[in-house]
Amino acid sequence: MKAVGGKDRKRLLLIDDDPNLILLVRDYLEFRGYEVLTADNGKEALHLLSQDLPDMIVCDIMMPEMDGYALIENVRKDPRTSWIPVLFLSARGQSQDRIKGLNLGADVYMVKPFEPEELVAQVESSLKQTNRLLLHTDAMGDDGSSIQVPATVELTPTELKVVQLVARGLANREIAIQMNVSQRTIESHVSNMLGKTGLSNRTELARWAIETKMA
Repeated sequence: MKAVGGKDRKRLLLIDDDPNLILLVRDYLEFRGYEVLTADNGKEALHLLSQDLPDMIVCDIMMPEMDGYALIENVRKDPRTSWIPVLFLSARGQSQDRIKGLNLGADVYMVKPFEPEELVAQVESSLKQTNRLLLHTDAMGDDGSSIQVPATVELTPTELKVVQLVARGLANREIAIQMNVSQRTIESHVSNMLGKTGLSNRTELARWAIETKMA
């Protein structure tokens, strides 16, 4: 089992109401080089998604307040989050449960109990597929469809430094270490810039920085 890190580090949002499973899966994924945010249910997850966007969501189905089915419906109808790959991790293994999850927009449906190595393989496969789609979209956009941000947008010196590091491919945790501040501070700066620019995610922020020669 090999740990990875550095510029390849991706952020995952793990959602489950079982604290033991959260601990197990988070520790395993973090050892494999992923940054992992956690939530106990869909309602809490939506609050986190309103502040910052992960590269992938790993989600249980049966949870209090808001289950996985309701969460993915919200994720898929919001343009900010509709692109995020979702992996359902559920004890419900009947074919109708799988079909419902996939029809609602899940990219992968895994049944508990599961092999940790298979979970990592599914996560890596989904992230690679998403990256291929983003690269394809960028290539198809070479006809002039650049990132659109109002010319009146102004960044503070700190925000400018953060977006430059985002464009270099650094994760929020790595940026926080380099700037000697908390990760929460960096997340706040990223969220503020998304609000200022009207962009949807860190990928678009990076493209904007590159296209406008900020990075």
